[in-house]
Amino acid sequence: MDTMPSNKTQMRSPAKSFEDLIVWQKAHQWVLNIYRLTMNFPKQEQFGLTSQLRRAAVSVPANIAEGFKRRGANDKARFYNIAQASLEECRYYLILAHDLQFGEGRHLLPEVETISKMLEKLHVTQP
Repeated sequence: MDTMPSNKTQMRSPAKSFEDLIVWQKAHQWVLNIYRLTMNFPKQEQFGLTSQLRRAAVSVPANIAEGFKRRGANDKARFYNIAQASLEECRYYLILAHDLQFGEGRHLLPEVETISKMLEKLHVTQP
């Protein structure tokens, strides 16, 4: 019988920085995509939906970063929960942008779900 751990069971070394977290990496890339999408929003939305969507999107990786350095489990959980709430806010803004025909951002919605699930796991596993 093979005693070597499979790739699925190998433990990753602990993250030394929030940048090592795959969930942060995915959230950061997602924010870059949000910025690309909103560049094409109408100019009159610069201080409206464009600003709101970008602000909420940036909040996701920012709260992951802040939560990473918090010491207590409850404190960490609070920041990861804020990140998830911001994801839901973005989900609505993407639906609204689509319905207003500002651009096709619905392709960014599956990543909202992926990041949310990763945050749930992080919330449970990170000390």
